[in-house]
Parts: sequence; C-alpha cells; structure tokens
Amino acid sequence: MKAVVYEQFGVAPVIQTLADPTPEVNGVVIKVEASGVCRSDWHGWGGHDPDIQLPHIPGHELSGVIAAVGAGTQKWQVGDRVTVPFVGGCGVCNECHTGNQQVCDNQFQPGFNQWGSFAQFVRIDNADLNLVALPDDMEFATAAALGCRFITAYRGVVDQGSVSHGQWIAVHGCGGVGLSAVMIAKAIGARVIAIDINDSSLKLAAKLGAEVLVNAEDVSDVVEAVQETSNGGAHVSIDALGIKLTCVNSIRCLRKRGRHIQLGWMLGDDRTPEIPMDLVMGAELEIIGSHGMQAHRYGPMMEMIAAGKLSPEKLIFERINLQQSISALADFEKQQRAGISIITDFS
Repeated sequence: MKAVVYEQFGVAPVIQTLADPTPEVNGVVIKVEASGVCRSDWHGWGGHDPDIQLPHIPGHELSGVIAAVGAGTQKWQVGDRVTVPFVGGCGVCNECHTGNQQVCDNQFQPGFNQWGSFAQFVRIDNADLNLVALPDDMEFATAAALGCRFITAYRGVVDQGSVSHGQWIAVHGCGGVGLSAVMIAKAIGARVIAIDINDSSLKLAAKLGAEVLVNAEDVSDVVEAVQETSNGGAHVSIDALGIKLTCVNSIRCLRKRGRHIQLGWMLGDDRTPEIPMDLVMGAELEIIGSHGMQAHRYGPMMEMIAAGKLSPEKLIFERINLQQSISALADFEKQQRAGISIITDFS
C-alpha cells in the first residue's frame, strides 16, 4: 500500500510503499476512502505525543470499506461501510465495562499508538466494539469529518456540557473542533458566541450559527466582551484550541455556576495553565474534560445528521490527495483558512 510516513519528528514525511496490513483476530482492515488532516496529527508529527513510535503513519479521522476481517470478528463483513472513533476501547477494562471506551485504560488510537489512515489501508482492532456503520447516503468525506473534531465537539456540547435551548455558549477557537461546536450548539437552540483571531474562521462560524463574533485581536478584553454580550457570562464555555490563554479566558468568561469544557488538547508548555481557582470556588464553576466519543453514542448524532439538523459536510474546506497531505500536515499551524482538509485520493 501507499502511505505517508515520517521517520523523524518535525521532518517532512514521504510517501512509501509498504506491505498491506492484516487484521488481528478480533479486528478488521479498512480500505481508506477519506481521512481528515487534524491539528492532533500536527502535534504528533511535531513530537508532542509520547505514544508515537517511529517510523509512523499519521491519521485518525477516517472512513472507508472493510477489506479484510479477522476470524474472531462477528458483527462486520467485507464490504461494510464504516468509520471509527479516534479512541478505541479494549473491551475488558473497567472503563469499557461501564461504556466509557473514550477513556479506556488500554485504548488504541490509529495515527498515534498504531499506524494511521494517511494510507490506502489501516488496521482497526476490537472491531465489534469500536466500529460504526455508515448510512449508504453518507459520503466518505463527510464521515471522515465526524472524527475526531465533530464527535469531540458533539460529546463536549451534548454529553459533558449539557447545553440547553436558550443558553449562552462561548466557543474559544474556531478551528475544526470549535466550528463543530458552534454548529451543534446552534442546532440545540443555544446562543453562540464565537471567538477567534481569524476573520475567515469567524465568518464561517457565523454561517454555521454563531450569533456573536469576537475577534480577540480587535477587543481589549475577551472576557469582558463575552460577559457583556451574554448579560453576565456564558452558561457554558468551550476551549476548542488548547492553549493557556483560551483555557483561562474560557473559565473567566463564565457566569456563576457555569461550566467550562476543555476540548482542545493541551500539550507542551500549555499542559499546566494557571487556573483561577478562587473564581472556580467562589462562583461554583465546573471544569470538565472531554475526550472523543464512544462508538455506541454515535446514534443520536447520526439521527440529527439524517434529519438535516447537523451538516458536518459544511466544515470541509478542501479535498486533497495523499501527496498534498504532506504539506497540509507540515504547514497546519501556518494555515489561515477555515474548515477541514480531507484526503480523498489515495492513488
């Protein structure tokens, strides 16, 4: 198979021809039809993830068709159209037994602790637990756009944030996760404030339902801007970027008894933000983490997509080939465009 491979962190990957993977007894091999290029892939390529062993194939937002099935896999057949959460459960730990595969003690993540989907084929283990069937009318590119960014936002807004109709929701950072959160919160009936420094991202946020746009470079104080707009602070605030500044701003812009949801992955120097714990205590704020979504929770989200309440395809900025994914990955932090890049050509 053809695959994008990097052998050193921070050095441009190359396309290599490798042996096709074979399924584990409880797994499958998927012929990849679409794969997103995500900020988390950029972090991995930059050496920010200790789970990655070199040489490595990135890619964790994928969809495709099952090409081979392990002897112990019971629910899936060759030819099935599928996607998969970016966190897979082992099925035997305490977290998996309670339905929380997204924090599995022995989790596997394609593109991180296993080879990923910037390739013509990818191996997925524990398929009966972790795969999600795709509707026949859903494009593979749309399915790839679901994970990790869309499912992370969905669980953050719906399951962890408990967002409800009429609440003010602040979304700090309008990349893939943030734009997904804007769309999902709007679909629920929330009033959304989108914060970013990129006008093109803010314009897309407005198209997806943001009621108020805040360019953080154009206001003297983001927290004051959110509190003034929302008449006292957001009910729920989301850090969708994952840096110290957006994390702390998200907490500070809440009204009393508000909920901060951390969706952006905080790595490197941003791992340890200075949390205003006096404010957390005095205003009885909640700080809640959110890490992906379990395969068994896709149903309600898929129903909203089928009903036209959610349109993840609107997040797709461009469709690229395997060669173009190299520059899309390496230049990820330099790009100023809004939306998601999806690999759809693996030839």
